[in-house]
Amino acid sequence: MGRDSWTEPELILRGLVFTMVPSSPVAEAVAVGGGRITAVGSWDEIRPLRGSRTEVLDIGPRTILPGFQDAHVHPPQGGLERMRCDLNDLPTVEAYLEAIRVHAAEHQEEPWLLGGGWAMDLFPGGTPHRAMLDAVVPDVPAFLVNRDGHGAWVNSRALAVAGIDVRTPDPADGRIERDDAGEPTGALHEGAMVLVERILPPVGAEAWRRAILLAQEYLHRVGITAWQDAWVLPETLEAYRTLAQRGELTGRVVAALWWDRGRGEEQVEDLMELRAGGSVGRLRAPTVKVMQDGIVENFTAGMIEPYLDEHGDPGEGRGLSFVDPESLGPAVTRLDREGFQVHVHAIGDRAVREALDAFEAAGSANGPSRNRHHIAHLQVVHPDDVPRFAKLGVAANLQAYWACLDDQLRDLNLPFLGRERTAHQYPFASLARSGARLAMGSDWSVTTADPLRQIQVALTRVPFDLPDREPFLPHERLDLATALRAFTMGSAWVNHLDAETGSLEPGKLADLVVLDRDLTAVPPESVGRAGVLLTMVEGQVVHRDPILPGW
Repeated sequence: MGRDSWTEPELILRGLVFTMVPSSPVAEAVAVGGGRITAVGSWDEIRPLRGSRTEVLDIGPRTILPGFQDAHVHPPQGGLERMRCDLNDLPTVEAYLEAIRVHAAEHQEEPWLLGGGWAMDLFPGGTPHRAMLDAVVPDVPAFLVNRDGHGAWVNSRALAVAGIDVRTPDPADGRIERDDAGEPTGALHEGAMVLVERILPPVGAEAWRRAILLAQEYLHRVGITAWQDAWVLPETLEAYRTLAQRGELTGRVVAALWWDRGRGEEQVEDLMELRAGGSVGRLRAPTVKVMQDGIVENFTAGMIEPYLDEHGDPGEGRGLSFVDPESLGPAVTRLDREGFQVHVHAIGDRAVREALDAFEAAGSANGPSRNRHHIAHLQVVHPDDVPRFAKLGVAANLQAYWACLDDQLRDLNLPFLGRERTAHQYPFASLARSGARLAMGSDWSVTTADPLRQIQVALTRVPFDLPDREPFLPHERLDLATALRAFTMGSAWVNHLDAETGSLEPGKLADLVVLDRDLTAVPPESVGRAGVLLTMVEGQVVHRDPILPGW
């Protein structure tokens, strides 16, 4: 047991305690006082600390953990989707169309139909057609972003309003899907979305604040106490700032400021100014997010070798590098020198290599860094690059829910990657064995924000909702302890919060979760069925399930 100078705790939690402290990983009770953990140990050690005003919550054979921390998530956009035409989790195209029809009927006063959350694997080739939207929304322009945020589905009215037709060239960082005659079909990939986005009604400040609060409620409900927002623009930073000033931001937030790929190093001064004003309450803005490539499904993920064509032969396309590799190194070096953490989106093996090369260049120029850089997604990683994460001190930011043979991976990835690259996907165990530091994030609203469902997939490599599907590269499974540590201490390290959070030990802030079962007593394929009974931030309850016994 460890304890600070003795004070009577306000609360004692008794259960199966996973501390995330290697020297004492399991305990029986946690004492909380003044927003901090005052003691952790056996029940015999903690029970005598109870005073006349101490409340005791005995949860029996259930689990107490540090609060989960999401190292890559999009709360403003996720909350906004819930406020609009929300297609997330609907099972069929017919369900999409019915939801769109109902939303349009209920919001006839709005000049645009906006929303998102559709899944690519429900459409042939991953690309929906404008005609389907035209049938339910013929007169109002419609713009619906897919669940991964890398494409949009628009109707004919939206194409007309945006002036997109057969003569419109593809932007350098995107593609307009077209039919054999060159006519736009209604799917816009990557930078092509901007052709419509630039004429959308702006999102007001109050709407952004409501979206964040809606997202925060959901994140707390699944046990998340801190997160890194991986796409922060000036307007969403201001919304966070206002909520923090009002005391309404109960989660700890690291804002990853967006790197504008249409600009160069001159934007660093602007980012420094945003950072300077971005520390309010539980909000900080020490990070810059660089999106280096796209996704495999639309052939924009950056690959070392060409994608295969529909016949399985090498094609010509190798995807995109949104930031020219020749300028990425100097940009990352400058950001590192100015004390920024750099958070890179990299899906393809070439993009991962370009990011690692940039971090290596920054280290050569600036010396060892304390900025805790990390690369997110890591779908395809060349084996030669796996050991570079540990060597360079770059964290591997994993989105575990994707690491399985779901329909999207099976139908829209594997045929165009081929056997060799398929074997290089989501190399979680290989990264762990190499000594890489692992963090975890959901990329919500791309997929669920529930850490337990993500951890289940990391343990099984089987889709959460397709339990009979064969495991995908089962040798890359993680064990429970490693996955839990990645979602607590690993992400806390990435968030520069590990000195105060991420583990349950005396002196740290009382950010913790209580689950409804003993995770060690259930098989890996059931871990994601666990529920969160209680979430606390600094000793204050931010989520409580009604079934939890009173105290």
